[in-house]
Amino acid sequence: MGLRIYNTLTRQKEPFDPLTPGQVKMYVCGPTVYDLCHIGNARSVVVFDVVARYLRQRGYQVTYVRNFTDVDDKIINRANRMKMTPDALANRYIDEFYTDMDTLNVERATLEPRATDHIDQMCRFIERLIEKNLAYEVDGDVYFAVENFRDYGKLSGRRLDDMAAGARVDVDKRKRNPFDFSLWKSAKPGEPSWESPWGRGRPGWHIECSVMSSELLGETFDIHGGGKDLIFPHHENEIAQSEGATGRTFARYWMHNGYVNINREKMSKSLGNFTFTRDLLARYHPETLRLFLLSNQYRSPIDFSDQNLAQAEIGLEKVYALLKRIDDVLRPVPRPEKISTGEYFGRFCKAMDDDFNTARGIGILFDGVRHANKWMDNARESLSPETVSLLQTVRNDMLKMGEILGILTILPALFFEQKRSRSLAAVEIDADRIDQLVRQRTKARAEKDWDAADRIRDQLDEMGVTVEDRPGGAVWKVSRNKIDTEQA
Repeated sequence: MGLRIYNTLTRQKEPFDPLTPGQVKMYVCGPTVYDLCHIGNARSVVVFDVVARYLRQRGYQVTYVRNFTDVDDKIINRANRMKMTPDALANRYIDEFYTDMDTLNVERATLEPRATDHIDQMCRFIERLIEKNLAYEVDGDVYFAVENFRDYGKLSGRRLDDMAAGARVDVDKRKRNPFDFSLWKSAKPGEPSWESPWGRGRPGWHIECSVMSSELLGETFDIHGGGKDLIFPHHENEIAQSEGATGRTFARYWMHNGYVNINREKMSKSLGNFTFTRDLLARYHPETLRLFLLSNQYRSPIDFSDQNLAQAEIGLEKVYALLKRIDDVLRPVPRPEKISTGEYFGRFCKAMDDDFNTARGIGILFDGVRHANKWMDNARESLSPETVSLLQTVRNDMLKMGEILGILTILPALFFEQKRSRSLAAVEIDADRIDQLVRQRTKARAEKDWDAADRIRDQLDEMGVTVEDRPGGAVWKVSRNKIDTEQA
């Protein structure tokens, strides 16, 4: 049936038909770099990282642009509080953004422009709007005249008349309409500014994205994305500016990811109910966070809680445990460089073709886990050639799904070693000491010194460690604060 995308502009799913066959041009609004990235910000970045990955998997040549807003009121205010220049602050948090997103296995966008590198183009763009009677200058400030753009409100579904009724907006008597928005702000003491036809000043937020996208992708491009909170006013204003200046369709498909909620309320810095991505990365494996952020279809909200993250962690461990089990069975069969795929990857792609439904795709991934484990359980002592072939295909399918989801990037044995190290560090367990005690207990049991063996077991219990005697030898586990680490 082909790829279908829900278009916020038309409020329906539409077949994806790029402007140029085989190529996709996509722009996604990036961060305003005045602070660390919280998990709500990270959802948008991860969602569109997966969109780009899947489009490439489908054979498209993707030009993906994600910008940095590096001049803004928030940046200026934060820089003043921290006694830094706005430029230094922006550079610092761009570096911090990369640190977090690299850890989350987010691929770099094709182009990552900074707003301050496009000031001249913004001035020329604003001049075009003034020439078309869509903007006006007052005392060095330039505003967009919303009433002069006939289609204003078509993305959000808001009408100016409806918004004006009982609206609470900042009163600025210089504006012709209360909803006219800034294209250019005149310079204020101590703020960064640039020369313009209207005197020194700096661009408004909305004009930055209109200019960077058109400069790098053309006046019309395929996909424009961002968080749901950007629909109005940011993306609505981008459409008004861009289509007002060019007379052409700005973006053909508009995609918006849902919020990360806490107690059914949107997570945001303004509400003070946010959690920094970096803090979560200190507690959870990066792939756990990715799996959590992709566990709902991207347009739906997702509820943030330790319980939901713990469930994602358990799910990730199940996938890696199966891969390890398959690797143990198929040794010395190596991972092929080019892999053929089967039923599960085909089903996964059908889910992704339905508006990038990662939730359904992840469900298919776990179907493969359940079925492969069942095949091996039923095989008992030996695997038939048919079962071996099925396991190889399932492994290939899972690796391909993981490639698109941005997970399953390391060898299973290494994953569990990393998990063990993180868990032991979290509960301050000395693994070498535990190993020594377990060996002493094993020796005591071999010598039938049951009192000594019981004393060592009690000592381990006090340390939060339990020991299980299995045919292959003793195995110890740590269970504390939802940590369950196994050492054979």
